[in-house]
Amino acid sequence: MNKFHLPIRVSVFALLVAATCTLAQAQATRTWVSGVGDDVNPCSRTAPCKTFAGAISKTATNGEINCLDPAGYGSVTVVKSITIDCEDTQGSILAAGTTGVVVNMAAGDSKKAFRLRGVSINGAGTGTFGVRVIGNLTTLTLQEVVIDGFVNHGVSIETTSGNLKGLIDHTTIRNNSGHAINGFVVGATVNLAITNATLSFNTQNGLNFADNVKATISDSVVNGNATGINASNAQVFASRCTIYNNTTGVNGAGTGNVRIFGSTITGNGTGLSGTVTSVSNTNTIVGNTADGAPSAFAPPV
Repeated sequence: MNKFHLPIRVSVFALLVAATCTLAQAQATRTWVSGVGDDVNPCSRTAPCKTFAGAISKTATNGEINCLDPAGYGSVTVVKSITIDCEDTQGSILAAGTTGVVVNMAAGDSKKAFRLRGVSINGAGTGTFGVRVIGNLTTLTLQEVVIDGFVNHGVSIETTSGNLKGLIDHTTIRNNSGHAINGFVVGATVNLAITNATLSFNTQNGLNFADNVKATISDSVVNGNATGINASNAQVFASRCTIYNNTTGVNGAGTGNVRIFGSTITGNGTGLSGTVTSVSNTNTIVGNTADGAPSAFAPPV
């Protein structure tokens, strides 16, 4: 009887090993998408997938998705550390009536990172969020991204635990009905750096930071918003920024404080409001309907 069952056991074991190997090979470190691809493909360079959603399931944790051409690749939910990089090809996401990118990672991994580069996200005037972070994320990086036409927020960071570090670089966030960036968090700390960005024509706040947010904004343009930079119980440092054509240029509310260095605040209804600290004499606050004045002058020691 044992001799009869032995070949069967060997065969079953071989099948299990083969299945395990197939699953291990199913996810590649680098995958590819193309406008003429197909999500049934393995997402290789010569057999690309068609959407980000199709590619992400075939990309290993900490892997990378690249674009072969400037096509539309659809909305995506990110549940693991990954990079989507379409620099030079400028991939796009049309997110009418929905969210462009949802980042929702489960608890457990202490280092969770999402990086998005060279992608245009268009809400077509009806999209809900451009990029929405609702899960346990450690690092958020947006580079060379365009976020346009959402009814809520261009970027919404809603983490509930941890200490998220974010970089938004060479990015344009415009024409959103809500805030360009909503720094709303509950029980978490967000440290956000914004560099070389353009935030314009959002009908509410260009940059809105709430409790527990620490943000650095440098070499950026903020124009045409209700409030250019609003810090509500948040600590914000604005360096070498141009803030103009907003209803209010800069506002520090509650325990919030916006520290300005080498920045130009002009052409706004109100230049400065609330708690705004000048940390140098290189700021230019002129040409606003009401310029306002820094609440304090505190140069660095």
